[in-house]
Amino acid sequence: METPFLFPIEPNDFFSRLKQVIDKSINDKLQLTQVAVSQNGLTTKPLLSLKEVCELFQITKPTVYDWIEHEKLKPYKVRGRVFFLLSDIQMLIQSSADIRLK
Repeated sequence: METPFLFPIEPNDFFSRLKQVIDKSINDKLQLTQVAVSQNGLTTKPLLSLKEVCELFQITKPTVYDWIEHEKLKPYKVRGRVFFLLSDIQMLIQSSADIRLK
């Protein structure tokens, strides 16, 4: 017996479209992290502040602290402020995308 859907779209088409939306969202987030900086010859910003990470993922500071506690992100302190490596953020985005698509 087939389970009825409440919307007029085939399940395979729905999941295909959902994957496209997730892929676009991930690519958009990755592009946001590629902020150009014209200091010291750098082409990307290697560190993101706690506030920038919160804005990027649209989460609160306690969520970021929870990720730190569960070792999803590694914090780096510079002059008393907390920063995160861009590469760590990109790996977190990619790993969450891989989990969602499985």
